[in-house]
Amino acid sequence: MATRLSKVLLESFPQLRYEPTAKRVRASLAGITVVDTLRAYLVWEPRRITPIFAVPEPELRAELTRSGGSGTEVPERGVRLSADAPVSLDPRTGFGRHTTSGEQLDVVAATGVAPGAAFRPDDADLAGYIVLDFDAFDWLEDDEEIIGHPRDPFHRVDIRASSLRVEVALDGVTIASTNSAQFLYETLLPVRYYIPPRDVRLDLMEESPKRTVCPYKGEARYWTYPDSVNGRNIAWSYDRRFRDAAQIHSLVSFFNERVDLTVDGVLQPRPVTPWSRPG
Repeated sequence: MATRLSKVLLESFPQLRYEPTAKRVRASLAGITVVDTLRAYLVWEPRRITPIFAVPEPELRAELTRSGGSGTEVPERGVRLSADAPVSLDPRTGFGRHTTSGEQLDVVAATGVAPGAAFRPDDADLAGYIVLDFDAFDWLEDDEEIIGHPRDPFHRVDIRASSLRVEVALDGVTIASTNSAQFLYETLLPVRYYIPPRDVRLDLMEESPKRTVCPYKGEARYWTYPDSVNGRNIAWSYDRRFRDAAQIHSLVSFFNERVDLTVDGVLQPRPVTPWSRPG
């Protein structure tokens, strides 16, 4: 019997997972390097979608002290990547909410303290490793800055140019129409259609203060279509931070979940994802 690989990946989410990385990983706290290692692991705690770094404890250039917090005060934010996916933890669920047994620790460096920013998992395969809160430090892979979270080696982003007609409408109003879209295919996520700004009715939209970061694509700014209750932060565009995403720099994409999107004359179904509601 054949096995669908995406099903295997989704079924692994409830488990504690790890994978070594060959990259040089560095973390700094208030300008001081607290770790510089070639032996980092990527770790996914149970129900976590995105990985964080674990580093060998002997290579940590800081003191670890018992944390005063338990992490139980950090709320869980459940999310499904798709209608048939298991409930996982939204990446916005704070580091302090641990889903495996272990010891929460403070990181004490010469330049400051990062409370609760370390975790020593109680697992034989991770013995001698300390998991670090990504948001508490500034990170480099080799000599390049990374943002959001470490890149997942099992997560792929492919971008392909297409001449197919792509149209976007909301409440009966066409707000984008092009034959020059870039199609972005990302593991476990819906296809996204990136459209040149000249083919988008930006005059009908208002720029939003919302900003998000993606470790694969960069920082995104958003637009709201004010004439629709579903139009809040409906479209976005990435900056030029990462060369990997050069094909979509400055192009505009819309949440398929909340618009009527037609490709080559065929209306696309609205996927059910964490972005199905305006946010």
